[in-house]
Amino acid sequence: MRLRRGIAIAVVAGGGAVTTMLVGLVTNAVSDESRWPGWLGWLQEHAWFSFVVLGVAMAGLTALLAGLSETRPPTPPGRPEDGAGPGAAQVLRSLPRDTAAFTDRAAELERLVGSVRASQESGEGLPVHVIDGMPGVGKTTFAVHAGHLLSERFPDGQLFVNLNGHTPGRTPVQASEALASLLAAAGVPTQQIPVGDDVGAVTEARAAMWRSRLAGKKALLILDNAASYRQLEPLLPGGSGCLVLVTSRKRLVASEEVVMSVDALPPDHAVDLFVRLSGRPADALGRDVVDELVRLAGCLPLGVSLLAARLRHHPSWTAEDLRGRLMAARDRLGELRAGERAVTATFDLSYRDLAPDRQRFFRQLGFFPGTDLDPHVGAALGDVSVVVARRHLEALYDDHLIDEQPGNRYRLHDLLRDYARGLAAEGDSMDHVQAVQRVCTYYLAALAVANGHTVRSGAAVPPAPDDTSRVETPVLESRADALSWLETERANILACVRRANGLAMYDLLVRLAAAMAPFLRQAGPWDQVVALHRTAAEAARHTGDQRARGDALAELGVVRRFMAAYPQAIEALNDAVTAYEAVDDRRGKAEALNQLGIVWYLTADNEDAARAQTEALALYRELGYRLGQANALADLGMTHRQMSRFDAAVEAQSEALAIYRELGDRYGEANSLRDLGVAHCFMGAYDLAARHHQEAFDIYLELDDRVHQAYALNELGVVRRLTGDIEGARTAHSQALTHFTELGERFGRANSIRHLGVVERVTGDAAEAVRLLEEALGVYRELGSRGGEAASLSELGVARDIVGERDGAIEALQRGLEILRGLGDRCGEAEALNHWGMLLLTSDEPAAARRHFGQALTLARDIRCPLEEARALEGIGRCDWTVDGPGHGVDSLRAAVTVYRRLGVSASVDDIERLLV
Repeated sequence: MRLRRGIAIAVVAGGGAVTTMLVGLVTNAVSDESRWPGWLGWLQEHAWFSFVVLGVAMAGLTALLAGLSETRPPTPPGRPEDGAGPGAAQVLRSLPRDTAAFTDRAAELERLVGSVRASQESGEGLPVHVIDGMPGVGKTTFAVHAGHLLSERFPDGQLFVNLNGHTPGRTPVQASEALASLLAAAGVPTQQIPVGDDVGAVTEARAAMWRSRLAGKKALLILDNAASYRQLEPLLPGGSGCLVLVTSRKRLVASEEVVMSVDALPPDHAVDLFVRLSGRPADALGRDVVDELVRLAGCLPLGVSLLAARLRHHPSWTAEDLRGRLMAARDRLGELRAGERAVTATFDLSYRDLAPDRQRFFRQLGFFPGTDLDPHVGAALGDVSVVVARRHLEALYDDHLIDEQPGNRYRLHDLLRDYARGLAAEGDSMDHVQAVQRVCTYYLAALAVANGHTVRSGAAVPPAPDDTSRVETPVLESRADALSWLETERANILACVRRANGLAMYDLLVRLAAAMAPFLRQAGPWDQVVALHRTAAEAARHTGDQRARGDALAELGVVRRFMAAYPQAIEALNDAVTAYEAVDDRRGKAEALNQLGIVWYLTADNEDAARAQTEALALYRELGYRLGQANALADLGMTHRQMSRFDAAVEAQSEALAIYRELGDRYGEANSLRDLGVAHCFMGAYDLAARHHQEAFDIYLELDDRVHQAYALNELGVVRRLTGDIEGARTAHSQALTHFTELGERFGRANSIRHLGVVERVTGDAAEAVRLLEEALGVYRELGSRGGEAASLSELGVARDIVGERDGAIEALQRGLEILRGLGDRCGEAEALNHWGMLLLTSDEPAAARRHFGQALTLARDIRCPLEEARALEGIGRCDWTVDGPGHGVDSLRAAVTVYRRLGVSASVDDIERLLV
């Protein structure tokens, strides 16, 4: 939300006619590493996305920039960044697989299902159900099983979130991070997830959005492994139709919840589970021995399952043999507490039964910084081939030492993770460092492959380290494959970054941050991305690598711009320029200058923006870097347009367009076409403007980018209105409004509403025009868009005057003119002066009106804006006609007719000719 406010601040809109197009377009004003703020997912201080990996992360991600369909979030207007990110797919079915070994807990299930049924049938709000119990007792299994049983009652979705409350080696997930993941999973566009430096305020804003998202829906949410009530409270939906199941090892006290304690299994049930999983007939086991086995395992499902698996995998063993081995293991673990001894003894028995190479592989899993892994990660940890790693993982799964997750992934139970780390700690201390080095190196190699599919053509791709030639990387055959992999592994890679920092592996940390930057630049939330790049900059300082430090600071500046933290963005980017200059890195300096120019453009510091882009362009040309040249030219063109230097804008943007086409960069091509369309519209070349907008729209359609389609539709609508096709304009703006409403794109929606307000005013419904324009004005002010505010105020002044609200009309025009002058939008200023002049003329103040028209005429001719020139000439002629009588002002009126005819504005020509007759 703050990002959109920040971008909107710099939008310079000229009011109700041609200049109104500028509001929508300025949000496209970013290029390459800067030009597509968003727009797709989450970097985390903690690897918070892991808690949705059970379903959300494995969802099929579609191509970037596909707009916000039902399965992907939109990208705000602008050119995509290097490395377009996917954002999380809208996945509302993410429950883990139900286990076939679920043991009868009929009483608990009956109580839970009965509670839910009673609440739904009575129409009462569903209470939160808290399921607590000791480790290994089966809380999660129970919650997931209940979730599957109840799923039909909650058709709007079922989500599973692991809050890591008691996961060894992992920091509990913060509420703000969990909310970001839930919002993305529920289909909220990434760039609309609130961000900021105030964690409390961000959490509150995200919680409000989450409650709003689930309002009126029937959804099931499982919050697994909660550490405290404070952690989960912001995640609770506000509506009465959603069911929340919480699991925790602690007794979370709250007055409104239904607390259900899950205890160890009754002995009979534990025996039944053991017999079923052992694969032996009950009468062949010996009931007394089985009774003792399950008692020694504490009647905990996890321990019982492991014991039964041992027996199943050793056909020659008897139950008595198993009992003897378990007793020996318990003796070795006698210093542990009773509950820990019962479970850990079963782990030890299973571990000792593994072959030595599999034991080593299991120990290495304990070093993994992340949560879930696939055979490629297993191969890196174990220093084995992927084939061998897959065989080990499948065997450990069969032995109940690892859990299988969707998508051929595996995950250690918290207790088993702790056990594996304990075993590893007993060995060589260097094993830990070497395992982390190997897995970080693997991720660097895989990221090089993924970036090859996702980074824009011609952009730099962070290379893989030299020592990755023997690393086996996943097969990623397309952009969609790469984006899916990035989204799935995001949390694990960021966990590796933190572990590398803790082990002072600064070089690996810097490389991982740089390799993830193209994706994370899109994924957000950017307040968390800031932490990564700060850490990387500090790590680069430790190593003395100024180029890497410059890269980290440049990324920090870009993300700060996305957050509309412009002073901090300028500081970081200036520091990046200094770092690059220290090592004579001209490419890095050019990139940082390009970013600085964009920040100054957004803050309407146009001269600084033009100077930075010109310097960046010169460096890019020296280096022969074509994409950089195109980006600098495009941003320079938009800066010229913002300064009403339309000829210079067209020249720069046309050169950028040619390079984008040379490179085959379709997004760059489409965005340059749109900007050219706006500039040509200001210059009165409506046919050319319409053609450019249509070409841009067709490319966005080809790319399935609904957000940019909607912006192109708005711009087409403006051209149609100006050329007399009022119904065509209404249709285009209405279609754009539908798109923006569905996508949750508030700024674009405000533009559509404002344009429709102008259409209503032109067609004679001034009251409806006032309503629409006031609605748009409110949104612009909320978003902090001064340009949008000025555009609405200028048009609102006209509409209010028509309905007889003269004081309100003058107030609106005066405030709008002040903003436009502050922004340096001379074309918008000319339009507002023409509107004000017409108000004064109809109020029988022709002398004052003529002064306003005269000022508008001077401005319009100076910047070559023919429509406002014609309006000013018409106004001057009408004033002279009114003051001096019929027949006076004819020259001005005929000059206006000449310009109107050249522009194809036939309605205005007809009005003047009727007057002259």
